Amino acid sequence: MTVPVSSVTGRRLAIVGVSLLSLVLCCGLAWWQWERYSSANGTFQNLGYVLQWPLFGLFPAFMFYRIRKLRIRAEEEAGEEPEEAPAPPPRKPAPAPVAGEDDELAAYNRYLAELNARDHERSPDKP
Repeated sequence: MTVPVSSVTGRRLAIVGVSLLSLVLCCGLAWWQWERYSSANGTFQNLGYVLQWPLFGLFPAFMFYRIRKLRIRAEEEAGEEPEEAPAPPPRKPAPAPVAGEDDELAAYNRYLAELNARDHERSPDKP
């Protein structure tokens, strides 16, 4: 499925916009906490927030980066050829009809042998 270029560009611009907005907003909050820390009643908790808010602001950019890397890795893995499946075990020949069997019973036995062979092709792990 092909995505139009305009929607991809729009999505990328939106991602950049959200990342920048969160960084600016969180840096503003860090500045506010710095002002509180610098005031007479500031505490070390305010200083902790000064260091923490910029990390919160960078988090959306990191998540978009990480999601993109995981998507690229998944596409590369999907593009690889699957490993070769092990060869199925050789099929045993159908037993020869016993003398005196009627044709209907022989046809039924051949049908059952064919079903058994198909079952063994689908799941070779079963004994």
